Amino acid sequence: MHLPPSRGPLTHWLTNHLRGGRPVPPPAVETQDGLPWADEDLQLALWCCYELHYRGFDDVEESAEWDLDVLAFRAELERPWLDWLSATYRPDVVSGRPSQLLRELIDADDGPPLAAYLHRHADLDEFREFVLNRSVYQLKEADPHSFGIPRLEGATKAALVEIQADEYGGGRPERMHAELFRTTMRWLGLDDSYGRYVADVPAVTLAISNVMSFFALHRRWTGALLGHLAALEMTSTLPNRRYAAGATRLGADPAAARYFTEHVEADAVHEQIAAHDLCDSYAQEHPEATADILFGAACCLGLDNLFAQQLLDSWDAGARPRSEAG
Repeated sequence: MHLPPSRGPLTHWLTNHLRGGRPVPPPAVETQDGLPWADEDLQLALWCCYELHYRGFDDVEESAEWDLDVLAFRAELERPWLDWLSATYRPDVVSGRPSQLLRELIDADDGPPLAAYLHRHADLDEFREFVLNRSVYQLKEADPHSFGIPRLEGATKAALVEIQADEYGGGRPERMHAELFRTTMRWLGLDDSYGRYVADVPAVTLAISNVMSFFALHRRWTGALLGHLAALEMTSTLPNRRYAAGATRLGADPAAARYFTEHVEADAVHEQIAAHDLCDSYAQEHPEATADILFGAACCLGLDNLFAQQLLDSWDAGARPRSEAG
């Protein structure tokens, strides 16, 4: 994968710097309309900075992962991003078991009906666009949350490893969730190369990936990383059942729909592990982390809702039935 085309002064500076261009000071970080999640330049710059800690870029030296100028630049990008996330999704003082609080948060969430639309109404092009956007994260599925493993111990670590082992196919490469997603992409005629569509997706798609990487790469936010994972697992079963039904309606065979059907089964179990064995266990060891757990979960739900709404709007949402639950 090569560095994607720049989308503004932030990504232009980063690309020039990573490719060894003439040293110049980085531009000031200013967010578009005060909404970092919708800022194309900021989100792409963040994604590229974070990607240096995953697989990097073919046209960038591996040593750039620890380039001090890039790390300082990333910190400047993260400042308005974290400020907005905290102002939007940080909960008030909370008390109680995370498993109960997570369930209340999820039950109160009333997001756009993307899953219902893909189930019953989407055409093949719309389903393809959904999968294309999802590929930015799904082709490295589970990797951000795996950063949490060395920061945990005891029962909490065991719970995270149990979830992640299933995400990586239980030792069978062909069953890794990222590989199952590749099969779905090929059914839709998409290129299943890692990072292929980063240059084509909107800021909100990058933001979904970036919030995971932010929590993953900052030990301070381990609780938020676990809460984010719990929200993913606890909200997966019903949407994936609908995605599987929608794919089948559009002609997918069992292999092409298997990514979705696999999550219907696996995440019904993961939901309990994530809520109780992972988050409750971590909060017992770190009582002050309950608010962080809820914060990570709220970020997961909130950004997914922004993505769903933007995708539905791009498909002319007003012309479709909107009364179905998502």
